[in-house]
Amino acid sequence: MSSVQSPRPWTLDEFFAWQERQSERYELVDGFPRRHRMMAGAGNRHDDIVVNIIGDLKAKLRGTPCRPFTADGSVKTGSDRIRRPDVGVDCGKREPRGHHAAIPVVVFEVLSPSTRSSDLLVKDAEYRKLPSLRHIVYVEQDVAEALHWWRRTGDEEWELTALAGLEAVVDLAAIEAALTLRDVYDGLDIAEPSSKLPPPGPR
Repeated sequence: MSSVQSPRPWTLDEFFAWQERQSERYELVDGFPRRHRMMAGAGNRHDDIVVNIIGDLKAKLRGTPCRPFTADGSVKTGSDRIRRPDVGVDCGKREPRGHHAAIPVVVFEVLSPSTRSSDLLVKDAEYRKLPSLRHIVYVEQDVAEALHWWRRTGDEEWELTALAGLEAVVDLAAIEAALTLRDVYDGLDIAEPSSKLPPPGPR
């Protein structure tokens, strides 16, 4: 991610006021704007996976207090940090002119070679500190695999489930919804994992 030079750290209000005038998406890291990776141009596969997740969650959450959001929305991971997951679920009151999720409960990141380390190391550490977050899902692009971090309500301990194969289920218990990896990769020519493949992770 490239950065925008700023003489001092920005407040969230300053950042969002500036962001509204930009043609590209940015995140806020330690008070400084950083160009969001998606604006470099994601491929069709990445976009198709995001659309599949959003569409499935939208249908499953209809009539509930929760709703999915795209990377146009954001998650506040600190007083000077704003992140833009590929897909998220907000179960709080949505402010029409707000900029970040009120109560983020689920985030999805679709992994790519250029962002894998940042997603799995830097962002992951930030996400897991959020009190409201219950599910963090990292989805591979080229093989039917995902990593699912989850925790029970009232429990601060995170548990990790490695998912493999199109019939594997992402159980989003906190929002009473579930997606199979077949749903996630719908319409895509996706490889099934082999026993020789390691689980997703920094490579």
